[in-house]
Amino acid sequence: MKPRMSMITLGVEDLDRSIRFYRDGLGLSQLESPPSVAFFPLNGTWLGLYGREALAEDAGVPAQGQGFRAVTISHNLASEAAVDQLMAEAVAAGATEVKKPQKVFWGGYSGYFADPDGHLWELAHNPFMWVGPEDS
Repeated sequence: MKPRMSMITLGVEDLDRSIRFYRDGLGLSQLESPPSVAFFPLNGTWLGLYGREALAEDAGVPAQGQGFRAVTISHNLASEAAVDQLMAEAVAAGATEVKKPQKVFWGGYSGYFADPDGHLWELAHNPFMWVGPEDS
């Protein structure tokens, strides 16, 4: 059986602006693609399921209405300092800091930013387990 590959696709208002944010601002490598779409390879994906109300509360946004789409994308990092650094880079690239990185109830360290289209990204350090690639 072939391994499965997941892809997260974000709907964006301004493709060029979003390409600049992810490619130039966050440093993701862009694959060659048609002009109507952009693809960026990631180091594998995990799907996390969490209660809608609890996830909105963790991000500090309302669960209903504008501002929360019932999903966040989490990016796990090796240290608290790496979380702080990537948050600063995201904000410098045009993201909006939604929740300042901080110690969180589950024992880790995380913060949230919204990309130029309002998609929520969690930057997290989990001191109990590494959820990134094995070679990192």
